Amino acid sequence: MARRSFRDRFFTPRVARAIMSPLGIVLFGAGAAASIVAGLPLVAAAGIGAGAWAGRVLAAVPGDDRNQARVAPKQLSEPWRSYATQAEESKRRFDRVVASVPEGPLHDRLQQLSGRLDDGVDESWRIARRGHEIGAAVGQIDTASAEQELAGMRQRVGDGQPTTAEAATITALEAQLASASRLLTLAEGSRDRLRLLDARFDELLARTVEVSVGTGDSELLGNDVDGLVSELEALRMAMDEADRATQVPGSTLADPPS
Repeated sequence: MARRSFRDRFFTPRVARAIMSPLGIVLFGAGAAASIVAGLPLVAAAGIGAGAWAGRVLAAVPGDDRNQARVAPKQLSEPWRSYATQAEESKRRFDRVVASVPEGPLHDRLQQLSGRLDDGVDESWRIARRGHEIGAAVGQIDTASAEQELAGMRQRVGDGQPTTAEAATITALEAQLASASRLLTLAEGSRDRLRLLDARFDELLARTVEVSVGTGDSELLGNDVDGLVSELEALRMAMDEADRATQVPGSTLADPPS
């Protein structure tokens, strides 16, 4: 397979999402706000913020490896690591059940479902990676200090007219805190949803055992497998959509599917 050039890897949906993503804007706002608070000129503060944003964009440029859904578990924080590894372990147990079924139509059907579940495990890893990235981005923001700084700025300005620097600082801090709050809400909702879907993996395993011994319906099992994978895909797409949402007045982050 031919290697892709940097240009081909840069002009991809993933990089486009990073350019306009709330995570990138959070980093821009955090860098700019910290610089303004430190007393740097507005132009310099904007440059530092832009540098943080550019780092986020470059980090989104994919490597030449096209099979990047699964990563080393140690690269993920908890609880995302556990959710992804639990899904993978459930899939391994599913395959052991399939291997115990004699060759024939039922075995072939279960093999097909195994391939579909591979898609689900890949989606679990993508969701876990995304959740980890969101948590890491929020973790870079010292919200307690930002809240204290914002309260202090508002108290200092009072009912008066803020200076240009004060107004810029207040705006940056407000945007920073709003983005952190929305991203945290997204991560928490996605985490709860992934936990439930992980439990569905175990439920499917029990159903597969029933089918393997002739006491279950393979067609219903197939529908359940498709339903689980579709829900995982929908959750991952909701998280991607949230990353595409721009941080402008009136915009909101997409909620994970319920």
